[in-house]
Amino acid sequence: MGKRDSTEHRNLNLFLKRSRRSGIRGCLVRCQSGMLTLLQHCGRNLVTVRTLQTVNRTYYSTQMGKRVAVVLAGCGVYDGSEIHEASAVLVHLSRGGATVNMFAPNIEQMHVIDHLKGAPSQEKRNVLVESARLARGNIQDLSKLSVKDHDAVIFPGGFGAAKNLCTWAVQGKDCSVNDEIKAALQAFHSEGKPIGLCCISPVLAAKVLPGCEVTVGIEKDDKYPDTTDTAAAINQLGCKHVSKSVGESHVDEKNKLVTTCAFMCNAPIHEIFDGIGSMVQGVLKLA
Repeated sequence: MGKRDSTEHRNLNLFLKRSRRSGIRGCLVRCQSGMLTLLQHCGRNLVTVRTLQTVNRTYYSTQMGKRVAVVLAGCGVYDGSEIHEASAVLVHLSRGGATVNMFAPNIEQMHVIDHLKGAPSQEKRNVLVESARLARGNIQDLSKLSVKDHDAVIFPGGFGAAKNLCTWAVQGKDCSVNDEIKAALQAFHSEGKPIGLCCISPVLAAKVLPGCEVTVGIEKDDKYPDTTDTAAAINQLGCKHVSKSVGESHVDEKNKLVTTCAFMCNAPIHEIFDGIGSMVQGVLKLA
């Protein structure tokens, strides 16, 4: 490491120590002011790769200690949690430095879908047992979810959210919500802790939290084939649907809800991934 890099490194460490002592925990998260201050301390007009790497590590370290619960609804898009969405949530939480605990209700699935044939199967499966596939076995019964032990909660989408966590898939806006799911949503909301939802799962908030704002995509757009009807039902519940594209998320500041449409849009998987990233970042910012 050259003399200039060594000086820069010492300046950066001095800056971080001073920031910690003065309690400015979010200084680097506020990008413009934080970066300007960082450059002033580094004595450089341009940021080196080494400095950028240090800034990234510092930004993500500010998220350490964020404890996030992820609630699953089974395993597989047609009768459980959407696997790509659940994985994207976990990747973005990991990248954000959060500690994750996964939960699922210990109940029987509404039904089982043969994902190869796209048709119902006669077998029966348990939501918690199936969710354990996604969680690599590291999952708990939803009844054990403690709000005081977590800073936020996130619900991936998939038909399981509309079949197992509630009955939206068959009853629409007149559906009922699983008691444990309802209790969890109400508890996080009453504690002022953020809730993230994607794909069809925002309907859970629409049923449980009157007057909230959510997105399930863009209305009257062929890329979002189910959004218009779902949005209409959400509005009929007294909530507000906000049209957002697949790469975006909507933040309801009042209710601390962050939602994104994910596979409610016919989009390439990387766009789904980016939208979920926006949602996760929004949740961590509010946590």
